[in-house]
Amino acid sequence: MTWNLFFQPLDYERNGTLMVKYQIHLVLCLKTRIPVLHQLSGRSNPFRTEEYPYTLKQRERKTLILFSFPLFFFFFFFFFFCFCPFKQGARGRLRGGVGWEVSLRQRPMPRVTFQAGDPYYISKRTREELLAKWKLEVSTTAHHCPKGRAIGSLSESSIGIDLSCVCILQDGRGFGIGELVWGKLRGFSWWPGRIVSWLMTGRSRAAEGTRWVMWFGDGKFSVVCVEKLLPLSSFHNAFHQPTYNKQPMYKKAIFEVLQVASTRAGKTFLTCPESDDTDTSKSVDMQNKQMIEWAMTGFQPTGPKGLEPPEGKTANCFLECAYQYDDDGYQSYCTICCGGREVLMCGNNNCCRCFCVECVDLLVGPGAAQAAIKEDPWNCYMCGPKAQYGLLERRADWPCRLQHFFANNHDQDFEPPRLYPPVLAENRKPIRVLSLFDGIATGLLVLKELGIQVERYVASEVCEDSITVGIVRHQGRIMYVGDVRNVTRKNIQEWGPFDLVIGGSPCNDLSIVNPARKGLYEGTGRLFFEFYRLLHEARPKEGDNRPFFWLFENVVAMGVSDKRDISRFLECNPVMIDAKEVSAAHRARYFWGNLPGMNRPLTAMCTDKLDLQDCLEHGRTAKFDKVRTITTRSNSIKQGKDQHFPVFMNDKEDILWCTEMERVFGFPVHYTDVSNMSRLARQRLLGRSWSVPVIRHLFAPLKEYFACI
Repeated sequence: MTWNLFFQPLDYERNGTLMVKYQIHLVLCLKTRIPVLHQLSGRSNPFRTEEYPYTLKQRERKTLILFSFPLFFFFFFFFFFCFCPFKQGARGRLRGGVGWEVSLRQRPMPRVTFQAGDPYYISKRTREELLAKWKLEVSTTAHHCPKGRAIGSLSESSIGIDLSCVCILQDGRGFGIGELVWGKLRGFSWWPGRIVSWLMTGRSRAAEGTRWVMWFGDGKFSVVCVEKLLPLSSFHNAFHQPTYNKQPMYKKAIFEVLQVASTRAGKTFLTCPESDDTDTSKSVDMQNKQMIEWAMTGFQPTGPKGLEPPEGKTANCFLECAYQYDDDGYQSYCTICCGGREVLMCGNNNCCRCFCVECVDLLVGPGAAQAAIKEDPWNCYMCGPKAQYGLLERRADWPCRLQHFFANNHDQDFEPPRLYPPVLAENRKPIRVLSLFDGIATGLLVLKELGIQVERYVASEVCEDSITVGIVRHQGRIMYVGDVRNVTRKNIQEWGPFDLVIGGSPCNDLSIVNPARKGLYEGTGRLFFEFYRLLHEARPKEGDNRPFFWLFENVVAMGVSDKRDISRFLECNPVMIDAKEVSAAHRARYFWGNLPGMNRPLTAMCTDKLDLQDCLEHGRTAKFDKVRTITTRSNSIKQGKDQHFPVFMNDKEDILWCTEMERVFGFPVHYTDVSNMSRLARQRLLGRSWSVPVIRHLFAPLKEYFACI
């Protein structure tokens, strides 16, 4: 019995031409091999020979034909059985038996975890600061401690644990912000972690019945169901000794969580004297052993009570929201909770506070909000005659507390600046301003936006275009006095007294971007000392306790020695503020001054244009979300090393128009469109100006001291 493959030629005529094609047959023959003769010429059957004088149909009666099908089926089964893997226990086995690409099994749908609440994003810098504060608690003691040093000697108040973002849990299932817990994820042993706020993660809120957990050891975040959480006091049940012996990350996590637990409980573990690296390793192992034994015995003597997080304050929330004002001049958020949907605004002309209905009904009493709505005008609880309203009690020393809270006392190389308590609303007066290197009157524009009454605004400026913009846009309310070098003490006495002195000397000779810079003591850098001179002339005399504020600005990219010298003369450290947080352009600047709350977080308002697309005219598309720092040079508009223009219009790259640059800086549209100035001249004016949202952020606390419209 043999298999024979026949190629049967089938000839036919097409358009009078003899055509030949072949048909393949696979035949199982029971006799001797049948010779295959190919007779492509002639009309006779090619399978008729002298030895076998019968046709193919006659031979089919002698043979048994079992299969006749196309040849590709044969090759398909051949490759399938020879090359497809069927090893079930092989390492790296493809899913679905032979892989998702070959298998008929349907790929499962990706699992998406639902998170309730709108997503909330914080800036990368803020999130990194929060993580750094959190890790500081364990990183400072994670290294080897010196002789006799007590582990757990750090206080959580000193390391800045972020409990200000504590949100009230509405599901009543425990595990609040800051608690130390054990969490269980699939494929892992019970792992120590800490409940954190969703703000710290930069993600969305956790759904009801779940918590955000930051794991010790690697610092990663996970959403865990409360059923998969245990308090740290269940150490005896959750601790896994084999994992502790095998995994260094687990050992590190146990060490870190017990460091925090010992800090909260006030427990100390003394180290042993060390002489070399071997002794150091043994000392650390001994500390771990002592802390584990302490945890196994129930965290005595305080027990689980000592592991509770300390009481937190709403510091960060208040810092961000306290001095944010809407277009109507009132606070954007409730004075108590820094939130609120429906708010009550104070009827006092010089008070800009507001209180949400929820806080009023909760703290003052049910129905208090409706009573306040009916009262017209309504004076808020900070302006009212009584000191206590329900649970709200106004402290007698609240102005001093507020100023100490916002004190700029970082990097204490200098004495803290003098603090001025807020002025009572009925005693506030309009502000008098001395602006040096005024530019296009950004300071006056911001004071008007904040609703602060300006009695006098004296400006020193030498650029004719800038003076023209100031005169036209502010209807002659600015008193221009010419070159700052010509202003004398006598002039200050005649024009003053002043409540606010502001200025920013030219940065050309200070910026390290300029290769021909002359530094602080030559060229335009020396103009800083003119600001310093006039600042001292404008200060109140001894015995004059009126509030006096000042602000000096300059570029961040300056030499270290220049920055140190400026700080030494002004006797304070600068605050670095980048306008990218509140505008569509990068513009990092140093600010020296004594304004309240200069170092508070910079938070964008709903009216700020954070993306370049929001600043463009109709029909134009932004290629970038934010542009680099716009300077007086025309090529500063181009972006990146390839010098791309930032805008697409009609399928072509284009520069920023003047009106669009004004929106980027926060100015009103056509603010610099005066005196038929060219586009380059208007860009020079904007390149030397301040970012309006940044100055609004710095000037906002002045509403507590001066009369408002």
